[in-house]
Amino acid sequence: MQPINSTIETQFNHRTIREFTGEPIAADTFSQLMEVARVTASSRGLQQVSIIRITDQAIKDEMAEIATQPYMARATELLVLVADTHRSQQIAKEQGVDEPFGGSMNCFMEAVTDAALTAQNIVVAAESLGLGTNYFGNVLNDVERVIELLGLPELTFPVVGLSLGYPAQSPQLKPRMDMSLRVMENGYREPESWTAALSDYDQIMRTYYDLREGGQPSDTFTKQTADKLRVENPKRTYMMRVAQAQGFNFALE
Repeated sequence: MQPINSTIETQFNHRTIREFTGEPIAADTFSQLMEVARVTASSRGLQQVSIIRITDQAIKDEMAEIATQPYMARATELLVLVADTHRSQQIAKEQGVDEPFGGSMNCFMEAVTDAALTAQNIVVAAESLGLGTNYFGNVLNDVERVIELLGLPELTFPVVGLSLGYPAQSPQLKPRMDMSLRVMENGYREPESWTAALSDYDQIMRTYYDLREGGQPSDTFTKQTADKLRVENPKRTYMMRVAQAQGFNFALE
């Protein structure tokens, strides 16, 4: 078996950390994480992501309210990764391009990808330094409010929040689906029944939640999936309309 190096070992031990000790992250450590963000791979080298570092507690509190996660307000460091084609658009205009395509679907997808890659790179680096992390996709609960709160200009869009800090907890590792169901060769393949194929994983997840919740009955993975897709989050149904209001043109017709 291939030996596991320190980077992969860190990745194997990824946990979502919701509570931190409050010990500040040293300035040089934070700077190092931002250097990792800086060198992250980028679509066409355009680097269409910006990072909003939230140090104002009042803004943290409001972000936690938007996300409906009170512990977000207690994060030692709170970042928001923003898809940012505004910068590219302004550069192109300054370089004499009359009508740049910074608002195109292509640029939007590139910027969202850049933001996701940058967030993951920060997480791997942070955890290698003994920090804990937590993604906040729920910054999308009220995109308009986040845009206003953070003063985001045209052709920008918040993608994900990220908290960093020294862990004050050590939760169980969350089991993941077997990769035999997620890695497919030369095209998409699926079992006759996903529920049957996932029956072993359902039992593993039930045990995980029973232990985590102190023996309280918990649903299986397949039941949770069905429940989560049964009702759409009404606060997220209009995200693309907000993105269009930010200047992105998705050319739907």
